[in-house]
Amino acid sequence: MSTVGKGTRTSHVFYAAILLASLLLVSCQSKTDEAKVDAASLRGGETRETLSPAYFTGKAARAYQIAKEIPDVLDSIYCYCDCKPNFGHKSLLTCYVDQHAMHCDVCMNEALMAYDMYKQGMDVVEIRAEIDRRFARKR
Repeated sequence: MSTVGKGTRTSHVFYAAILLASLLLVSCQSKTDEAKVDAASLRGGETRETLSPAYFTGKAARAYQIAKEIPDVLDSIYCYCDCKPNFGHKSLLTCYVDQHAMHCDVCMNEALMAYDMYKQGMDVVEIRAEIDRRFARKR
C-alpha cells in the first residue's frame, strides 16, 4: 500500500473523530439549554383577575378554583385548545379570566392535571413539560 493511501485513511479517521466530537458537543449543549429553562421564562404574562369559582358548578368550579390557587402555574402552560393563536390568549390562565374555560374540556382538563402534579410536588417546568407531552400528541 502506498504512503498516500495511509495518509488519506488517517485524515478520514481524523475528520470522523472531529465530526463525532462536534456531535457530542452539540448534544451536550442541547441538554444544557433545556436545563436552563426556568419557571419565569415560561410565563405568558396574564395579569387579569380570574373569575370566581362561585359562578360555576362541578368540574368548571373546580377548574376556576385551581386558577385562583395556582395562577403562576397556569400562566406557564400552553392551552392546547389553541386559544392563543385563535383568540390571542397569553396562556392557560387567560382562559379563566372570562367564561372561555367553562365551555372547554381541554382548558379544564389541563388545569386539573396541572393541579394534581403541583400537589405531587412537581415544579412548574416539570408540569409544563408533562402537559406538553400529554396534549401535544393528541393533536
